[in-house]
Amino acid sequence: MEFCTLFLLISCLSWSLFVLCDSQLQTSQSQVLLQLKKHLEYPKQLEIWYDRKTEFCSLPPSANLNITCEFNSVTELNIMGDKPATKVSDFAGFPIPNKTLSHSFSMDSFVTTLSRLSSLKTLSLISLGIWGPLPDKIHRLSSLEYLDLSSNFLFGSIPPKMFTLLKLQTFVLDDNVFNDTVPSWLNSLPNLTTLRMKKNRLKGPFPSSIEGIKTLVDLDLSSNEISGDLPDLSSLTNLKLLDLRGNKLGSHLPTLPKGLLMVFLNNNSFMGEIPTQYGQLNQLQHIDVSFNMLTGKPPPELFSLPSLAHLNLASNTLKGSLSDNLNCGRNLEFVDISNNRLMGSLPSCLNSETRDNRVIKFSGNCLSIAGHHQHPESYCREFKVPVYKSNNGGKGIGVSVGLIVGIAVLIVLLAIGLLIVCRRYCPRVISEQHLLQKSVPENSTAGLSSEILTNPRHVFESSKSEVQILPSCRSFSLEELKEATNNFDSSAFLGEGSYGKIYKGLLKNGTQVAIRCLPTSKKYSIRNLKLRLDMLAKIRHPHLVCILGHCIEVEQDDHCSINRVFFVLEYIPNGNFRSHLSDNSPGEVLSWPERLAVLICVCKAVHFLHTGVIPGFFHNRLKTTNILINEHRLAKLGDYGLSIISEETGNYGTKGQEPKSWQMTRLDDDVYSFGLILLESMLGPSVPAKTEATLRGELASLSKQEGRVRLMDPVVLATCSEESITVVISLTNKCICPELWSRPTFDDILWNLQHAAHLQPNISHA
Repeated sequence: MEFCTLFLLISCLSWSLFVLCDSQLQTSQSQVLLQLKKHLEYPKQLEIWYDRKTEFCSLPPSANLNITCEFNSVTELNIMGDKPATKVSDFAGFPIPNKTLSHSFSMDSFVTTLSRLSSLKTLSLISLGIWGPLPDKIHRLSSLEYLDLSSNFLFGSIPPKMFTLLKLQTFVLDDNVFNDTVPSWLNSLPNLTTLRMKKNRLKGPFPSSIEGIKTLVDLDLSSNEISGDLPDLSSLTNLKLLDLRGNKLGSHLPTLPKGLLMVFLNNNSFMGEIPTQYGQLNQLQHIDVSFNMLTGKPPPELFSLPSLAHLNLASNTLKGSLSDNLNCGRNLEFVDISNNRLMGSLPSCLNSETRDNRVIKFSGNCLSIAGHHQHPESYCREFKVPVYKSNNGGKGIGVSVGLIVGIAVLIVLLAIGLLIVCRRYCPRVISEQHLLQKSVPENSTAGLSSEILTNPRHVFESSKSEVQILPSCRSFSLEELKEATNNFDSSAFLGEGSYGKIYKGLLKNGTQVAIRCLPTSKKYSIRNLKLRLDMLAKIRHPHLVCILGHCIEVEQDDHCSINRVFFVLEYIPNGNFRSHLSDNSPGEVLSWPERLAVLICVCKAVHFLHTGVIPGFFHNRLKTTNILINEHRLAKLGDYGLSIISEETGNYGTKGQEPKSWQMTRLDDDVYSFGLILLESMLGPSVPAKTEATLRGELASLSKQEGRVRLMDPVVLATCSEESITVVISLTNKCICPELWSRPTFDDILWNLQHAAHLQPNISHA
């Protein structure tokens, strides 16, 4: 008995000594940790690291900090900071106050210090504001098995010497700013199971070396700029997660390994049909191939996969009809086939009315179903499917390219020869002054077609006939404009914005016009400017303010330099959109259905500017003050395309103009700007005066009823339906999302607004 007691006592003493030794760091390791604290500029998470006497290995683990030690050395270091890169979208390689570490931070010195923790197996440094290129010397941490540097501001390329980290199993660089290609040496890491580099700026082709990582389980390269074709991925037999959404990948969908559980290939440019092989992925639980250009009929076997719960095929160009005998897997909970070109009836297993536990989305097709926002069959039959031509036969392409280049060179040579002959032998009969004199009769400013003005369905169809229906543009003399405005008298002054002053005028034939005086760029010659004005003047659309003419005032000097440029526009008498959004505004307040009608009109106008003319007009500085309402409450967009003839001064007058604010840095993005218009339509005209953080917070609050009651314009609350406003709130979130790739197109925006209007019952507005 005494022997047993003595044995137990000795064992306990030995174990205590082992734990004590194991928990005591070497002095050099303690110094390294304190130096890291200094490098990281003393974050509050490391306040408990007092001095060398701190028992680092005995500190209790927390969500923000954890240290593990073995044999007097740090083997695991996890630090979670409070400087997430996800909240910063304008990082350009330089420190940002309160967002990143300061100018004095050196990534090279930091990694040099870090590499002295040579026994590290796990390293996680998240949201610490560290910035700069990742140095090659990171490879000195040769024992690393887990590396996570996500949500920082690391940029440049991923160091090639990292291929020597042979023990590395998990490699995470999410939410950084790496802007080189995906490394080609990744197959040199024999134990790699998790590779995540989402939300960077990685570009170039998808590396074929990834095919050789047989141990890979999770692969996430989403939200980058990776392009080109995907290789056959069937050799990745251990792969469970594949996430490549939000890139620029094209060609056909790849062959996938049979053991996959989750697949995200949405928001790319994949073409062709969905491979029938996808119908054999029996372990697949979630697949999303939406927002591509896929064609053909979806494989029926895909719907009946035994483990599949989520299937998203939305926003492609899938066509044909689904079989009435289509079988759905027993675990299938969500199916989205909306916005395709499918026809026929909806199979019974996709009928949400008979399947209470299954969410089915199928709007935007040509299905023979009453309601549910379906197109007529002609919409799907007339659609031309984009054709992808595979790269078969390099010789054929070489011959084609050579032939095209040869023809192009011949045409250029002929054009140069013709130009030389014309300049030598033909008199120059048209001077720059003559360019300013060409005009058409003044009575060409006849009124617009009432049918087009009052019928919003004439959007794209009208582009073919508007040249004859809408008034053509002509040149005005400065004397005509002075007479129309009583020599630009102050009584005719309407306001001033970034595109100059605007006056109300009356032409001789009694037509009321608006005359805008534009600040011009000195870099344009008269001929160049005239061409630009003519290009703008040809734009005709029922929801765009019509350009009736222009006038170029030229200095009478040797250079004939441009002094001022005037645009003569149709006069819209009922004020701008902002003036109809509040009881405190001068105009009659619009109800929610009426606001939706205005938003749909503007969306159609911008969609036309983007896709209905060549070249397209972008960066249209969309604001509620640029949306005008006529006497029939029909909306028209003004000040579009003016950036091509005017300097972007960014100056704002004092008369009725909002101050320069954070929105102005993003007004070059029409989708983002339209999102702010949507927000102002719901909250009222106070939106431009608020900060971005405030608006994002208020938008998040609109998801709850109490937030809507507190923030939303009372007129909107009184006249909107729950379903309609929910659609617009969701759409607004997508429009102002910081991630550019996830923002919708104006085609998508138009569809959602029309859907919101469809969900809105007719409500009279007093």
